[in-house]
Amino acid sequence: METERRAPERGRKRLRTDALTACFGSTIAVKDASLDFRDREVTAIIGPSGCGKSTFLRCLNRLHETIPLTRVDGHVLLDGRDIYARGVNPVEVRKHIGMVFQKPTPFPTMSIRENVAAGLKVASVRPNRRATDEIVERALVRSALWDEVKDRLSASAMALSGGQQQRLCIARALATDPEVLLLDEPTASLDPISSQKVEELVYELRKDMTIAIVTHNMQQAARVSDVTAFFLLGELVEVAPTTSLFTTPKDARTEAYITGRFG
Repeated sequence: METERRAPERGRKRLRTDALTACFGSTIAVKDASLDFRDREVTAIIGPSGCGKSTFLRCLNRLHETIPLTRVDGHVLLDGRDIYARGVNPVEVRKHIGMVFQKPTPFPTMSIRENVAAGLKVASVRPNRRATDEIVERALVRSALWDEVKDRLSASAMALSGGQQQRLCIARALATDPEVLLLDEPTASLDPISSQKVEELVYELRKDMTIAIVTHNMQQAARVSDVTAFFLLGELVEVAPTTSLFTTPKDARTEAYITGRFG
């Protein structure tokens, strides 16, 4: 899937869903969700466990369909092009829309360098070693990990701490220079100091890309996001600028959740 590479223009719609519905067999996990993600903005996705947050996120780069007996209806548009259109290669989609998961997932048999460069192996034109080294360094710099690992790039990724492993996974996603970065509870398994580093990284990365982050931590959503979307029982209940949603929610269900009356 080829998309036009443009200089970021904050506020321009980069990714959007139109009546997105996701199912596991006959069970509807997400129903008719329409949401815009804009350039150089962070959108937080909140809601109680089992409300469809992670399923919705996985639909945004076609990972949901990798699970047997699943189905996606509706549209996901990246720069106006439907990533579910016939003939679109899911692997190409994931180069433009990267994803990082709740638990760090470094490839255990690969070195730090090899982990970052893993996504380049499926490129239509694979970079040579010198170009790969430059891409790896840039990705590690952008993920705030370069200074910590530059002298041991050939070491196993499993020798890194949990927080470092998560930033390594972010570097791996950044190596293909995506327009959109999806983060599925990226700090849930990290200690407070490592979580803070990831939040600071999100703040820096938003300067030149679109970010969507699923989080159970409403304080985190308030700290890192420009826009917050609230899901409940598979329904997108409300979406608004973060400050507005947390101070003056329009839907009573949103207010009940953020004030701790359920969830």
